[in-house]
Amino acid sequence: MVYLISVAALVAVFAIATVRPINMGVLAFLAAFAVGGLVSGISMEEVQSFFPGDMFFVAFGITLLFGLARANGTLDVVMQRSLKLVRGKRWAIVWMMFLLAAILMALGSVLAVAMLAPIAMPIAKRYGINPLLMGMMLSHGALGAAFSPITVYSVGIQQLLDEASFSVSPVALFFVPFLLNLLFAAIAFVAFGRDLFRDQVVVEEDLVAVGAGSITGAGGVGGGGGVVGGGSADGPARPSGIGPGAVDTRALHLAPSMAVTFEQWITFAAIAALLAAALFGIDVGVAATCIGAVLLLVFPSRVEATMKSIAWSAVVLVCGVVTYMGVLNANGTIDYLGEKATELPWPLLTAFVLLLAVGIISAVGSSFGIILIALPLAMPLLEAGHFSIAAFIMALAFCATVVDVSPFSTNGVIVLATAQVEDRQRFQKNMLTYCGYVVLTAPVLAWLILVLPSSL
Repeated sequence: MVYLISVAALVAVFAIATVRPINMGVLAFLAAFAVGGLVSGISMEEVQSFFPGDMFFVAFGITLLFGLARANGTLDVVMQRSLKLVRGKRWAIVWMMFLLAAILMALGSVLAVAMLAPIAMPIAKRYGINPLLMGMMLSHGALGAAFSPITVYSVGIQQLLDEASFSVSPVALFFVPFLLNLLFAAIAFVAFGRDLFRDQVVVEEDLVAVGAGSITGAGGVGGGGGVVGGGSADGPARPSGIGPGAVDTRALHLAPSMAVTFEQWITFAAIAALLAAALFGIDVGVAATCIGAVLLLVFPSRVEATMKSIAWSAVVLVCGVVTYMGVLNANGTIDYLGEKATELPWPLLTAFVLLLAVGIISAVGSSFGIILIALPLAMPLLEAGHFSIAAFIMALAFCATVVDVSPFSTNGVIVLATAQVEDRQRFQKNMLTYCGYVVLTAPVLAWLILVLPSSL
């Protein structure tokens, strides 16, 4: 009965968080105290001991540091210099956004898409870039780098693997999902962006800065991502008067090159110090929190804006789900479900079904939450040795995150909100269609490329 109630509570947490605007972590805390204390007889002190302090500091510290980088204009400098670097080539703008999203996520910023979408989507509208393509390139760039060794995703997985005495190369865990996301991005580019080679825009230094997450000018968006009509959800909405194959002579207006301030140089140095700390094995969460705190002491005027940028919802989600999984582990539910999974025939088929289920659930729920739940459940299956543990972990990580292109995910919601299209409902439908293809093909691809060969 304890196992049944524990699983029912877990399903309820996911279901309610999907249909109601309630943070899954908050519900998971409730489930942890209710199932742990009332059903399983675990003391409140022991339930509280399951709180993942190390993961809290990763999620808090990283978003603190990048919140400061956003508040003091460091990210604006990076964006402006990057736009000038591509010299108006429309195809290059798309791939530059992919790369910037990947870099920000690789450095630990879970808000990479949120930082870039208010800039990228107006650019897509103004210069005839398919908004679906731009949104998906941002998402695949960020999701591809989600398992950088200093992200909360990677830290969470490594912690679970350490507890199970498993080992997966952090380098492989990063690069395999990145390459698979790069493949999806390339397919999206071929499907929606082939015409971008026909012409280019002229990049001039003129009107306003990239600052505060906006590019303004004719047809632009200001004030941090307000939505304006225009464009088409089905294909590129060329600026008026520009026909196929013509050159868009209108300028991409940017401010004169912003001089890098002393504060921004210090911020760049702080990010470099965080990377160095990770390379030397220093706890990423502690390092990021300490570095961020020192910067706020030096630049106290940034405190208010920085604190508003911290991804508190992500912090609560991570800590709540991990705490509840600690309860399920303590009351034996994880072991019970794992044993049942190993009793199923055809382990390879079981692995595929698990990957497919993870993709489907993650598309409407929390990708990190489903990883934290699915990975412990799969441990007994992995211990049986029917296929490579590393291959399955990488496949699971990829399937759980690549579907965050869904309009129901955080990234998808941001893309949908900042897209400058005439028919937002139609654009959402197009996003759902694209997500459907990803949900169906990603598990098949991961199973064929990673899991199946490792079983031979």
